[in-house]
Amino acid sequence: MEKILITGVNGFVGSHLCDLILEKGYGEITGLIRTKNANMENIAHIKDRLNLLVSDISDYHSISKAIEESEPDIIFHLAAQSFVPASWRAPIETMNANVMGSLNLFEAVRNSKSNPVIQIAGSSEEYGYVAESELPITELQELRPLSPYGVSKAAMDLLGYQYNKSYGLKIIRTRAFNHTGPRRGEVFVCSDWSKQIVEIEKGKKKPVMLVGNLDPKRDFSDVRDIVKAYWLAVKKCEPGEVYNICQENTIKMKGILDLLLSMTGKKISIEQDPKRMRPSDVPVLYGSCKKFREKTGWKPEIEFKQTLEDIMQYWRERL
Repeated sequence: MEKILITGVNGFVGSHLCDLILEKGYGEITGLIRTKNANMENIAHIKDRLNLLVSDISDYHSISKAIEESEPDIIFHLAAQSFVPASWRAPIETMNANVMGSLNLFEAVRNSKSNPVIQIAGSSEEYGYVAESELPITELQELRPLSPYGVSKAAMDLLGYQYNKSYGLKIIRTRAFNHTGPRRGEVFVCSDWSKQIVEIEKGKKKPVMLVGNLDPKRDFSDVRDIVKAYWLAVKKCEPGEVYNICQENTIKMKGILDLLLSMTGKKISIEQDPKRMRPSDVPVLYGSCKKFREKTGWKPEIEFKQTLEDIMQYWRERL
């Protein structure tokens, strides 16, 4: 069986990727967690089937030791500061985690005896400002990130390209557009809104929802489709190349809100919260994943309405 290393194993995407690998019997998983006291809620149901190592990607010696011990055939690099609004409040921490953490990983692999395929989880936020005439976004689109998070992911992406060309590391760069699903952190929009609705249903909150900017359009996929794409990426894609992964469809944030409100019998009013507004917001992220589809045969299978229903159910069971 292949040896698979996942950074950020206990995160939202990491937990769903573990589910897929274990369900399909693809290999043995070693997962990296930052501390012994790391939050294990997302992987509680599979924890006993994982080899967990305490390793902080911000520490080169720590990640180097983990690479040496696990001798991976495949690495999924998912560990990151992944919340865009937090990157404005903590830009230095975001850069350290997303750029220096990735650099430490690449250097650790370069100086090891292992020669794994490495998938790095980039983001559509790397594209930033895109004119209407430039849609849908292809991999050739100029990068104009509008947040510290977007800049950090673009830097990681380019480092991946450089380490492939300079040292031959088998790095596959993916740029996933928005994705969500059960277990998504409550600070992220679909999960946040779902939680607010369920709190209202259960009488824990007044029937008022707080929202941010409802105008942006986003290309949303289900996380369970995304992790299937990540697996296909390490099996079928070319090291050094970059691939968009997306639904190839957009929905306005107001449309997401309307869908969620249609799933409850409660009468709820909406208020815009200034604290939820960003200093700059990408108006539209609408991608083309033709390159990835033609290389792998991947296509999303889960309808977005089903994704939202599953998130609502997740919060109804949890609260």
